[in-house]
Amino acid sequence: MTATTVVGLTENEAREQARAGHANTPVSGSTRTTARILRTTVFSFYNNTLFVIGLALLALGRYSDALVSVGLGIINAALSAVQELRARRQLDRLQLLAREPVTVLRDGAEREVPPAEIVVGDVLRVRAGEQIVVDGPVVAVTGSGAGLEVDESLLTGESVPIPKAVGDLLFSGSSCSSGEGLQRAEGVGADSNAGRLTLAARADTTTQTPLQWRIDLVVRLLILLVLLMSGAILAQALLEGSTVLRFVQTSAVLSGLVPYGLFFLIAVAYAGGAARIAGRGALVQQTNAVEAVSHVDVVCTDKTGTLTSGRLTLTDVQAMDGDDAEARGLLGTFARSVAATNATTAALAADGDLPGEPVEVVDEVAFRSALRWSGIVLGGRDSGGTALVLGAPATLRPALDDPAVISDAAVRALTDQGLRVLLLARGTGGLRDAEDRPALPRLHAVALVALADELRDGVTDVVAELAAEGVALKVISGDDPGTVAALARRAGLGGPAIAGPDLARLAPVGAPTDTFDEAVDTHSVFGRIAPEQKEQIVDSLRRRGHHVAMVGDGVNDARALKRAQVGVAMRSGSSVTRDVADIVLLDDSFAALPPARTEGRRIISGVGSSMYLFLARVVTQMLVILTVTLLGLGFPYTPTQVGLTLFTVGLPTFFLTLWARPAPPEEDLLVSLARFVIPVSILTAGFGTAVYAYLYEQIRGGFTGTPFPQAIALFEQYTGLTYGVDANFVEASATLGAQSGLSVFVSTASFVLILLLQPPHRIFASWTAVTSDRRPLWMALALFAAFVVVLIVPVTRTYFGLTAPDPPVVEVPGVAIVLWFVTLSLALRYRVLERVLGLRGSEAPGDRVRTAAGVEA
Repeated sequence: MTATTVVGLTENEAREQARAGHANTPVSGSTRTTARILRTTVFSFYNNTLFVIGLALLALGRYSDALVSVGLGIINAALSAVQELRARRQLDRLQLLAREPVTVLRDGAEREVPPAEIVVGDVLRVRAGEQIVVDGPVVAVTGSGAGLEVDESLLTGESVPIPKAVGDLLFSGSSCSSGEGLQRAEGVGADSNAGRLTLAARADTTTQTPLQWRIDLVVRLLILLVLLMSGAILAQALLEGSTVLRFVQTSAVLSGLVPYGLFFLIAVAYAGGAARIAGRGALVQQTNAVEAVSHVDVVCTDKTGTLTSGRLTLTDVQAMDGDDAEARGLLGTFARSVAATNATTAALAADGDLPGEPVEVVDEVAFRSALRWSGIVLGGRDSGGTALVLGAPATLRPALDDPAVISDAAVRALTDQGLRVLLLARGTGGLRDAEDRPALPRLHAVALVALADELRDGVTDVVAELAAEGVALKVISGDDPGTVAALARRAGLGGPAIAGPDLARLAPVGAPTDTFDEAVDTHSVFGRIAPEQKEQIVDSLRRRGHHVAMVGDGVNDARALKRAQVGVAMRSGSSVTRDVADIVLLDDSFAALPPARTEGRRIISGVGSSMYLFLARVVTQMLVILTVTLLGLGFPYTPTQVGLTLFTVGLPTFFLTLWARPAPPEEDLLVSLARFVIPVSILTAGFGTAVYAYLYEQIRGGFTGTPFPQAIALFEQYTGLTYGVDANFVEASATLGAQSGLSVFVSTASFVLILLLQPPHRIFASWTAVTSDRRPLWMALALFAAFVVVLIVPVTRTYFGLTAPDPPVVEVPGVAIVLWFVTLSLALRYRVLERVLGLRGSEAPGDRVRTAAGVEA
């Protein structure tokens, strides 16, 4: 079909198609709406409970209790909502197609319209340099060129332009590299190739990391326990006729048992880790990727643009006539004289060791994939009429005066090394036939030219470092498997190679088999891989239990990046790939990956250590509340006293996370937590309950006879009640004094637990090895000093609902701390819990640490 016989739509027909919904409307945003994000992050069941309690406390005038009870929950909910909304906006901005106007044929004339106004049936003018915005066949090839060629590298990864004839499909997202033609629109909007890719890229695929999953599991279990415990305790309070204030305060304390601060801590740790990684050349776009990258055991990467820089380097020039100097000179002259440069001629011209100066050119044939060669005709007095041609050996061989001079073995020996092989030849005469079409004259072979893809800086070191850490590297490319394997060997990666068609025969798209999964798992190099197969490979590795990172730079990599646990994009890659990636390598360097893994392991180590403190404190409080309530000794905490957790747990865990050292992730973290938290909580709660009960009975007994006037005056000041007038004066005084002693004991015990987790001396090394880092020691001492100040200063102790540090409030907890420490050290050192449960045969985490550190506990 010629251009003159192609008929486009009329304006009326275009409007009818648009009304019928057949327009090239941009795809809509992500499926996560603002309302859904706010509902899941801010107005969750737990947050709603906190909000109700906070409003009740505000209505009762208990402003400090309200702030302590719901403050951290609100901060954490706000952080989560901001992160989710930011991620959604980033995906909604994702745009594969340009917005420049395109030329369509309507009412028999050409006119420009925005891409969104194209409809099914429109005829579009396609020109060199323009992006193709809809799917549809070529209906005419126009212009004076030799044909229409399309660059589909963003879609397929294939860097060579594809010739297109009438009837061939053009896909949205590709671009016209040469020639001119007409295309009829068939696939538009969400039905087009670009629309489907954009929808897939915008899909919400955020998954929890192993650490997030463990924390979420622990918190859910604790919420369940708290709900069960709260139901029983609040029912008892109602039956006993407790006041509304006491009921609301009790609810606030019980809701505060959920270690919501863990989510806040991990958010802060991720943010700090992302900032540090950015300084090493990696931009973290998905916060949990900081941790996720540390779990990666397989890295899948594209070849072009990721392992390689996209530039070529000259490696060898083999002169056919033995005159190397002349061959190199002609090659340099050719490269520096062409006007239509490409990656090959640019690499040759930039080679400082290659002689040759630019000369006058009277004719030039630019390289096109359909020709597989380019050439120039030299002008000037000395070289007029000489043609220099550079192209594929197989293409130029029929035009050689002696075809046998080009040995297949010589060419194969170079290609087997992953090199690109070209033939430089010269002839006499022009490069066009009588109809002005490119044509080869009779040629004489000058030299075989070998070029290599330039590896990115540091790739070989990173490959070796990843291998040393047990991380498998798989190279996935659309190029020939042999070429990819040769390049992989240059990067230091061995292993068998497999071609995409062979892989497809093992499992068609969407129908994976065990044989397919085995082939993916055992091969390291994949060539001739179609874009959809990259996603298949990632899925296969995940089915095998691997934690996968996918590194890519083209649009064809976007879906695979979304499927991997960690998607990594190059900064120089396509905007779509950068937008969907979890991590962007700012300097296009693999060298940023190992530091990112190290930072992730540091975060895991720090948050893991913090979980020991958090859970020990929470379980201790739960056991104390249960025990004291069952004994009928009042309620052991007020909301503001629970707020002391900020000093005893919140600050220590924050700094322990910052100061943590990288360590491999613990697969048995939950088991390790149980081995530490259970004995610590039982003993701490036991001694704490004893302190509470002793002080409660002592104070109550002191008011049964003839109490000291000084004691009456003090407790009237503490409680705001009057002795002999208010009936509950004695109970309130006993409860307050017991609560103060309990707070002193539990807070001091929390400081000691820091030293058990980070032992500065052998006396504290009952759980893990002695550490050379003295910062935890100084922090524990500083926090203890701050707590003493809280007790001494009237304003602070009143805020936290504590009495003055009178002798009983200090001495009884002091004796209990000594006994508790000795008992706990023996229980941890000799693994009493494991002995009781019959688990002594299994190695405890602390044992491994001590053995590795060479410190005998």
